[in-house]
Amino acid sequence: MQIKDGEVMSLIESIGAHYRTNIGNRYIRGAFRVLPIDQNAWNVIESVTEKSEYYALQGYHFDELYERILALAEFVYHARRELQPQLRTMLSSYASGSVPSGNERILRDMAVNNFASNLSILADLVNKLYTRAVELDMEAHQHGRPVYKTLKGLSEIGQYLVPK
Repeated sequence: MQIKDGEVMSLIESIGAHYRTNIGNRYIRGAFRVLPIDQNAWNVIESVTEKSEYYALQGYHFDELYERILALAEFVYHARRELQPQLRTMLSSYASGSVPSGNERILRDMAVNNFASNLSILADLVNKLYTRAVELDMEAHQHGRPVYKTLKGLSEIGQYLVPK
């Protein structure tokens, strides 16, 4: 069964726009290399944040949607633990020898200063998407086992999205 729910699609668009603008922007993206996320997970994250219009037309299968939710939740978890505490230091050491000045420095500092709150916003959006997906899953599988109960890793979602 393919999900073409308006709320799901709207949440995915919001996640993509927020990620591109506030998290995966040019000021912070370079620091992502320290995150222990495999290439498949990055591809899944990209499919949500960059290519959502393709899926808006065809819809998502429950397992595809949960895969994307889990990849985003793992990203939030690792970004909070490995990236956020040392982001400013990392970005200054990754600089290509030139320190940004003027507006570029201000924009980079804003991105760094707001990174934690932007991660929290992303976590909230991912949680809303997960909650809506579970609702739809339970409606679609009233007489059977919902997909979310069969997929490994989804039981960790709450731990990934709640800051410690």
